[in-house]
Amino acid sequence: MTKDKRGERKIMCTLDELRSMVGQEVGVSDWYLIDQDMVNRFADLTDDHQFHHVDPERARDSPFGTTIAHGMLTLSLLRSMYESSKAPVLDGTSMAVSYGANRLRFTAPVPTGSRVRGHFTLADLNEGDDGRVLQTFTFTVEIEGQSRPALIAEWLIQFVR
Repeated sequence: MTKDKRGERKIMCTLDELRSMVGQEVGVSDWYLIDQDMVNRFADLTDDHQFHHVDPERARDSPFGTTIAHGMLTLSLLRSMYESSKAPVLDGTSMAVSYGANRLRFTAPVPTGSRVRGHFTLADLNEGDDGRVLQTFTFTVEIEGQSRPALIAEWLIQFVR
């Protein structure tokens, strides 16, 4: 066990220990509040000012009844959620790089004022000849109090040792 740059506990695992976790949920993140200020700042950064994101008055008449987070905002929280989930890390890793996504679905809107959190299941693990390890995670974003998730993705992280 070691600590990350924020002083939080990290669980270090061998490659064999990680292999034994394939198919299991390996982490659940902290809750994240998606408030209107966050949505507005994301709209400014991405130049996506559709009314159902940034205009609470007008959004009341939309099918959502309120403003909603951008799907890409929810997706952009993935790395932070992964870090807060305390999912096990391969021992000897010098860095981890987002490698991409095989599948991505935005399955439910996230109303502003909602809290979300990520669930990570280790779906696959592949070791390259160069010592890099590619982990495939099934990542689901839960919306507090709702049965349908906001997002489901198959996300790949490459670990360099």
